[in-house]
Amino acid sequence: MEQDSSTTHASTTQDSSTQGIGTQETRTRDIGGDGPLAGRIALVAGATRGAGRALAVELGRVGATVYVTGRTTRGHASEVGRTTETIEETAELVTAAGGTGVAVPTDHLAPDQVRILVERIDREQGRLDILVNDLWGGEHLLVGSVFGKKSWETPLADGLRILDLGVRSHVITAALALPLLVRSDAPLHVEVTDGTAAFNRRYRENLYYDLAKNAPIRIAFGLGQELAEYGGTAVAVTPGFLRSEQMLAHFGVTEENWRDAVARDPHFAVAESPYYLARAVAALAADPDRAARWNGGSTSSGELARAYGVRDVDGSRPDAMAYFEDVVFGGKAGSPDDYR
Repeated sequence: MEQDSSTTHASTTQDSSTQGIGTQETRTRDIGGDGPLAGRIALVAGATRGAGRALAVELGRVGATVYVTGRTTRGHASEVGRTTETIEETAELVTAAGGTGVAVPTDHLAPDQVRILVERIDREQGRLDILVNDLWGGEHLLVGSVFGKKSWETPLADGLRILDLGVRSHVITAALALPLLVRSDAPLHVEVTDGTAAFNRRYRENLYYDLAKNAPIRIAFGLGQELAEYGGTAVAVTPGFLRSEQMLAHFGVTEENWRDAVARDPHFAVAESPYYLARAVAALAADPDRAARWNGGSTSSGELARAYGVRDVDGSRPDAMAYFEDVVFGGKAGSPDDYR
């Protein structure tokens, strides 16, 4: 979770644009693998790193064929400026996990590129069952231009870019992919954001950021109404304090020694790996009763983990949303360890 400016900010979502769509075609093949989502077709928009990468891998692990998109490829870096994670690598991780990963460089702010992406999935698979909108890539704008500033102190170009990355990209992708998604017998649309509807009742410090992280919640709510007649589900999900690649790099730690960062930020003790949310969403995707339980709603990795019996990679079950609500903002006595 990207916390308030008094804490360090975690990357929850991924790149939303790229220079151009890839030209290499992947022929239809034996799709997916074994598991409850065997034969299902998924698109994770924004799968370069962080939660998006983990979501793609875990959907593949339970059998799905997963199309993964983002801006950073082995030949091009996005404005995020990280070259250490690419969508090709994500696709390889999906396949190694037991699914089928297909990397498609896509600028989700360019409607023509999203149309080409959707047409390719249609041509190769004939339908789409799961759409995960995990588009963001605005971390580089936050510390210098957003947090600690009034909206009128935020450079307008940076504020509008945040809305492009966090809202417009989501709307474009949903608008162009939903006609394919509703062909599924059980369409699932997942919006990834920062904060639940309840958590985001408080102002998220800056107008642009507040809009960018609340809009996906409303998108899921609205699409839940529209998908209901198709037997579909739309839900907004949020991780807690995320140990993304960017967050670990910020603290100068790795996944193996991440607790060393707690000395700099005590709240980081409640942090979770990207695979925690991903495992929970994969369980939701395999739930035949998901529409009745989640459609139109907003939930967190911690809540989903309790509902589906999921644990993080270290065996814990952190609930950062509850920790921040109860202890950090609510004044209740407690420590991060009480919420693991």
